[in-house]
Amino acid sequence: MKRTWTIIGVSDVLGSFKWYQSLFGQPETAPGHDYFGQILDTDGTVLLCLHKWGAHEHPSLMSPDEAPPGNGLLLFFRVDDFNTALKRARALVTRLEEEPHVNPNTRTWEFSLRDPDGYYVTISELSARQPVKRQPNKRSKPNQLPDPTSPSVTPPACAGGAPSVAADHKDVRP
Repeated sequence: MKRTWTIIGVSDVLGSFKWYQSLFGQPETAPGHDYFGQILDTDGTVLLCLHKWGAHEHPSLMSPDEAPPGNGLLLFFRVDDFNTALKRARALVTRLEEEPHVNPNTRTWEFSLRDPDGYYVTISELSARQPVKRQPNKRSKPNQLPDPTSPSVTPPACAGGAPSVAADHKDVRP
């Protein structure tokens, strides 16, 4: 098996570390160093590495002044607790970059926000929801996908074999 460790340059490792832990609903812990930290999944999989700008001689991590942070990068995370992640995200930022919507390619609900360093972060539910089967009437469309912000929608269970960011399956009303 091969794994990618995505490493992003940040101005404040501890602050960014806490921000991502809060977004993913993880218990607060300290990064390994003041210049480097790894956000880990519950199974130990590295989700994201945070590296202080200019801490070492890595050419692409010397300074955010060389290019805007996140230029050409999209941090895309699949989660099994979409509604709860949405609630946590709304508590972290004043506005979302993209409100929850269904991605037509993945057929999953997703939303986007910016992290403290300006990186574009997209949160997507782990697996597509099954269409709601209703009797057609004048007010509803048959086989439409449920709205994740609806109080009656429960996030899907984690798909087997895929790492999860958190294991909370409660319906949270944003």
